[in-house]
Amino acid sequence: MKLIVISGGLREPSSTRLLADRLGAAVRAELGQVDIEVIELRHLARAITDAMLTGFAAPELEAVFDAIAGSDGVIAVTPTFNATFSGLFKSFFDVLPEQALEDTPVLIAATGGTERHSLVLDHALRPMFSYLHALVSPTGVYAATSDFGAPGLSERIGKAARDFAGLLELHGPRRSDTASAELNEMQRLLAGA
Repeated sequence: MKLIVISGGLREPSSTRLLADRLGAAVRAELGQVDIEVIELRHLARAITDAMLTGFAAPELEAVFDAIAGSDGVIAVTPTFNATFSGLFKSFFDVLPEQALEDTPVLIAATGGTERHSLVLDHALRPMFSYLHALVSPTGVYAATSDFGAPGLSERIGKAARDFAGLLELHGPRRSDTASAELNEMQRLLAGA
């Protein structure tokens, strides 16, 4: 089984990446042998912006799109700004080909400075991934700065990992989508690649 972990953290080190790593480890503990690839959006910021402006993805971004389309599940973690996901995180999903997440199990998570932003899971992330036709896991994780090192976060991560692992097992391996490959090839041809 192959999972993609998308971290929208903007700094290094990042609490968003820390939460992403903890979720990936918890899911691996539930499922056993799992290939996990972490994608840090901060390293793709220019390519994402260029794709928004031109309509075509650079090869490094295409490789990420292909990895997501070929994965069995996605863990998506964003920092929270002004009660919603970061602009970089949203921009990435704006340029991701529409069908890339169709019928893909997704575990949502977010970090933020205070507990006041915890509704970001249900008011921003869940609707966006539903719109993208992903299968959103029932339990997400929000971690405020004060949650790191405090009791309770590990239990919430464990519950989310169990629910996501159950969804992955019910869904089974993702089938190859030739339509996605054909669309990517058409985009490459239009870009003159």
